[in-house]
Amino acid sequence: MPPDSGGLLPSPRFLWQDCDAERQEPPPGTELTGPWKLLLLGDGSPTRHLQLLTGLAVEVELIAMASEPDGAAGAPAEVAHLAEPLLRRQVWLTCGPQALGWAESWWNRVEAEAHLQDRRLPIWRSLSAGRAELYREVDGFGQVQEPWLEERFGCEGPFWSRHYRFFRHGRELTVIREVFSPALERWLGPAQTGIVRKD
Repeated sequence: MPPDSGGLLPSPRFLWQDCDAERQEPPPGTELTGPWKLLLLGDGSPTRHLQLLTGLAVEVELIAMASEPDGAAGAPAEVAHLAEPLLRRQVWLTCGPQALGWAESWWNRVEAEAHLQDRRLPIWRSLSAGRAELYREVDGFGQVQEPWLEERFGCEGPFWSRHYRFFRHGRELTVIREVFSPALERWLGPAQTGIVRKD
């Protein structure tokens, strides 16, 4: 890991991704079931969904929050729309002892300092604390593979991922990428049609 990364993990490696916000269809053989379509392509709060599914509060385990001085290797193209200087934040999303998600987000430094005062809170709770209106736009999704995701999730990949932006007053506020654990199949059923995971 580069010494100036501030403890940040490398962005997960994509096996494939679809960044066509209008089409958003997986390759043949990887068709999503209905519940997983709602999770990945819907505009709801994933932390709220995790809490509703498990009945447990979602805890945020901060990995790192550090400067992104030279752009973000592997970042979604939409990060280029954010004003510099940039920060990148990475977290694990846990319910009880189990990590069910991993997320990274890119922010303008001033916006991050204004909106992420308690860095242990999920982003949605931080941004909606003042009941200010937000708009979420899903920009793409795909499957990623990394040994460190397998280690923490406790199962083999590939893992479903998506990225989206939050807008406020018509302006990009942050870009967020999320990766979900296959353990969610316990509540949502299989992610893909006709496939039963053996983990």
